[in-house]
Amino acid sequence: MLRYMIILQDPGITPNTNGLPGLGAFRQLVGALLTFSLVACVAAFVISAAAWAMGSFNSNAHFAGKGKTGCLVTAGAAILIGSANGLIRFFSSIVLN
Repeated sequence: MLRYMIILQDPGITPNTNGLPGLGAFRQLVGALLTFSLVACVAAFVISAAAWAMGSFNSNAHFAGKGKTGCLVTAGAAILIGSANGLIRFFSSIVLN
């Protein structure tokens, strides 16, 4: 019974690369967005590291803690942004060239 339900739920639609005009320009736009996001992560990491250092130097635990958190968050964001293409390829059957 479950096998028949799974077959009925499949709409049979697959992604294609020639069905949408402007797909090449959209890919370039997304690639530029990835680059901009990684540059923003680097800037945020530097600012967070500076806040961490200044907070530690001035014995301000609040600023030091926020700086540590900022460094961890921006490092995680950079990892996710940098691996976005591989993650999408792994979790779906869409082939991204």
